[in-house]
Amino acid sequence: MEHFNAASEEDLAQALLSCLHSHRWTGRVADHRPYPDLDSLLAAADEAAYDLGWSDLTEALAAEPLPALPPDTYAAAHTALSAAHAAYEARFGHVFVICLAGVSPSETLDRLLEAIRSRLTNDPEEERTVVADELRRLAKERLVGTLRDAGNCALDHSGPTPGR
Repeated sequence: MEHFNAASEEDLAQALLSCLHSHRWTGRVADHRPYPDLDSLLAAADEAAYDLGWSDLTEALAAEPLPALPPDTYAAAHTALSAAHAAYEARFGHVFVICLAGVSPSETLDRLLEAIRSRLTNDPEEERTVVADELRRLAKERLVGTLRDAGNCALDHSGPTPGR
């Protein structure tokens, strides 16, 4: 927490944008420093994420990378996942996001395909709710990772962490 609270505005903004690429969310989280502990920071991050509108979420979605697959994944699996992503983007107009925290590498592909197929049946409004929830979960996971990394080096990140 010490590194987070003491970081320059520029370094903090860069680190927060790597967690969730929303300038509104970043500003709200940064403006409430200092945080006494991790729980307070995560609660503030969660609250700030709940207040985001669809335009803020669209900004965040535009910066999201596709989920990373384990390196030993077969080419056919990549093809199936690419087709599922294309169908999702055609239906909803944005990338598919999912928080895979706690999912083992051996389960990643199955979890991704299962989730994307299931969510393709959502109506657009229902999917917006799911997307907002997944982005909140991703932001919190990435924020914890940023703080863990900050304990080992300066507070800076070059982009979103994989595993969305």
